[in-house]
Amino acid sequence: MTFADQAGRARIASRALAVLNRSQKDAALHAMAEALAAATDAVLAANALDVDAARQAGTNESLVDRLCLTASRVDGMVEGLRSLAGLPDPVGDVVRGWTNANGVRVRQVRVPLGVVGIIYEARPNVTADAAGISLKSGNAALLRGSSSALNSNRAVVTALREGLAAAGLPEDAVQLVEGDRSVTGEMMAARGLVDVLIPRGGAGLINAVVDGSKVPVIETGTGNCHLFVDASADHDMAIAIMLNAKVQRPSVCNSLETLLVHAHAAPSFLPKALAALAEAGVTVHGTPGVQSYSPAVVPAGPDEFDDEYLSLDLACEIVGSLEEAIAHIRVHTTGHSETIITADRASADRFTAEVDAAAVLVNASSRFVDGGEFGFGAEIGISTQKLHARGPMGLIEMTSVKYIVDGDGQIRA
Repeated sequence: MTFADQAGRARIASRALAVLNRSQKDAALHAMAEALAAATDAVLAANALDVDAARQAGTNESLVDRLCLTASRVDGMVEGLRSLAGLPDPVGDVVRGWTNANGVRVRQVRVPLGVVGIIYEARPNVTADAAGISLKSGNAALLRGSSSALNSNRAVVTALREGLAAAGLPEDAVQLVEGDRSVTGEMMAARGLVDVLIPRGGAGLINAVVDGSKVPVIETGTGNCHLFVDASADHDMAIAIMLNAKVQRPSVCNSLETLLVHAHAAPSFLPKALAALAEAGVTVHGTPGVQSYSPAVVPAGPDEFDDEYLSLDLACEIVGSLEEAIAHIRVHTTGHSETIITADRASADRFTAEVDAAAVLVNASSRFVDGGEFGFGAEIGISTQKLHARGPMGLIEMTSVKYIVDGDGQIRA
């Protein structure tokens, strides 16, 4: 089947999804969840093939972690689908409405986007998340996963389509797009067949889609996430948050990549922080000032403060003030998630006002910047652009709007 054929089938399916009520969509989500749970063994067996191939190819372990599924991760995918069924349906919500002086009634209501193409790397859990969010928001999903996860994605999509069929909905609402790189080019050129593309992965993938697509793109971003330890910070709190943000799962986009420490806090904070990081297996790449606190700190190269390591590595610098920290973040941020640890409310307010990112956190781990943690169920990705979707993309971000105008025969003078 050609991509054009798949897109045509998705368009037909999207028309059926657009008019479903909440109970129909929720029943389908539960059926998809049951089918995926029943297919756990098949999904894990398929995933093992992908993981083995990745390791044999010498793939970095942080990327292997993104690719790897476990029974608990499959359970999380299943629960993600079920939790989506418990969320309100955004389609048909009235965003605003009013009656003009002439009696014409105007309403702005949420509607599905239509056919959504998602291009993503590794992370087969995205397959279930994207399919579920697309269905609940009334969209058909064309899922273009990476070749490294092909076996896993096939197994997941097979189960999801079985669930759709069991619920009496068109299986073509969820399709896996296979083929070589030319197929990705077809997706990016498919204006009129695909309504929006969402790339999710590394900077190379995202930039290629943003630069080369003729289809409108919602840009998800890489995460060079900073944590600034202010002069007034509680050091125990700062270390706990730092370790959680860096170590809990270093291969994801909301993990900590750069630590900034106020010069007044450095003498007492850095020795404890560097020891805690070393104990956790983190390699710190620091400026000369940071290196002076521990021989374990390696020199930070000129470009390392722009890196998204996605590994147990961390860039670190001492800054002289809140203003200097904000200035550093402005130069190096990817606009994802930025954190301040402080006991000074004025500093917190200034940081949140002046730092430009999809999420700005005060005294909390950047690992909370996630659709599930925000109560969105699953998420499509984390958008770092400034259009209608910014931050974790849940159901509302997967809708557009249209105006419905009701009259009683009024004509414009």
